[in-house]
Amino acid sequence: MPADNLIPDMTDAEFRDALAKVGDWMAGYRSRVGNMPVLSRAVPGQIEKALPQVAPVRGEPVEKWLKDLEQVILPAVTHWNHPGFMAYFGITASAPGILGEMVSSVLNVNGMLWKTSPALVELEQVVLRWLASAMGLPADWFGMITDTASTSTLVALAAAREAADLNVREDGLSSKPPLVLYCSQEAHSSVDKAGLVLGTGMQGIRHIPTDGEFRMNCDALREAIKNDIAQKRRPFAVVATVGTTSVTAVDPVQKISEVCREFGLWLHVDAAYAGTAAIAPEFRWALRGCDQADSLVTNPHKWLFTPIDCSVLFTRRPDQFRNAFCLVPEYLRTGAEGVVDLMDYSFQLGRRFRALKLWFVFRHFGTEGIAARIREHIRLAHELAGWIDSHPKLERLAPVNFSTVCFRVHPRGMDDEKDLERLNSGVIDKVNAAGEVFLSHTKVRGNYCIRVAIGNLQTSIERVRRAFDLICAAAEI
Repeated sequence: MPADNLIPDMTDAEFRDALAKVGDWMAGYRSRVGNMPVLSRAVPGQIEKALPQVAPVRGEPVEKWLKDLEQVILPAVTHWNHPGFMAYFGITASAPGILGEMVSSVLNVNGMLWKTSPALVELEQVVLRWLASAMGLPADWFGMITDTASTSTLVALAAAREAADLNVREDGLSSKPPLVLYCSQEAHSSVDKAGLVLGTGMQGIRHIPTDGEFRMNCDALREAIKNDIAQKRRPFAVVATVGTTSVTAVDPVQKISEVCREFGLWLHVDAAYAGTAAIAPEFRWALRGCDQADSLVTNPHKWLFTPIDCSVLFTRRPDQFRNAFCLVPEYLRTGAEGVVDLMDYSFQLGRRFRALKLWFVFRHFGTEGIAARIREHIRLAHELAGWIDSHPKLERLAPVNFSTVCFRVHPRGMDDEKDLERLNSGVIDKVNAAGEVFLSHTKVRGNYCIRVAIGNLQTSIERVRRAFDLICAAAEI
């Protein structure tokens, strides 16, 4: 006999009512987020102490969920959708992207195979061709959506390892020559982590020096490869970056591709941040040479107003991804022919319907609307850079290639780096404590600096000016 305490799902009427209540809360949050402190003021353990330590025995009404969301959760949220969020790289969740995420949840499909969700697989292929075309990339590249650039880079470098003809898939790394991976000193830490997972060890990751504009030095790259070959090591891939994390430098991809061809190495391009800038045609210079890459990652959840997570991995060599990952147990055999089974191109089996939210973003803004937003963010960054350059006690430490500005407070006569770090760290702390903007820091050639990244849809010139004024006030300059 069935248990007498079976709790049903919501009825259609209950769901519509709950959806209206949650929808009202969401819309209200979006309208008031700019008036909240952008950086959470929670202390460690605050949420754990405020919530019951065991789940409710009996179900509770949606009004109680929303009350706790408002009173317990919201005060401990750092608001990435806040117009004053200028730390790291922004991940604006635009309204169409949010709607796409909601539809994805209600459909609740798993696109591991074409058969398990033909719409997921085929829409993903279509919308990624839209993206490639908008960015000026080859239209025949194969694309797939992952969660983050960390996963995209790991998967791409696994394909690169397979392409090196070492038979690692069958034999493992035992008795193989030490693998070597190359990237610049400015490359993202996800490249190192991918190397660790793939068995290079830190000893097998070469961080190539950069030039005066923080770009990979191709002569140093070539010499490093020659040296490793002479030492009986096995170079297998180079990672070039378009928009490095600290200063948004753009590596000379065209020249790097020539080095890769010379030595038969896989070229992966990390364009997670700046790749989508190429949707504005005047910034396609940043992707010059990328058509020669074997794989490229860009993150719509960074600068394409798509809610996290949504990372796009393109490749001109999908066969190598299949060689690395295709493994089909009997229970996943379908007999379908002429289709794409996305599980064959990655270690991931389950796949969310992420293409919906990117599709909705394109449908709402159009490529012209997206390009206009990108141009505006870059304009705001250059306005900020101009104010910095005009101030006698501020010092810019890197070129402004896109919408990120790196600078520091540097009063005359204060040249000790430890003193300057304490000063600038204190400025950031004071500004962040005020709650109007959120700033982060980095180090540029060892020099601690303030880093302002503009990428939120709601960020205006007035908000940028306010951030500048708060910095000057905190520094007392």
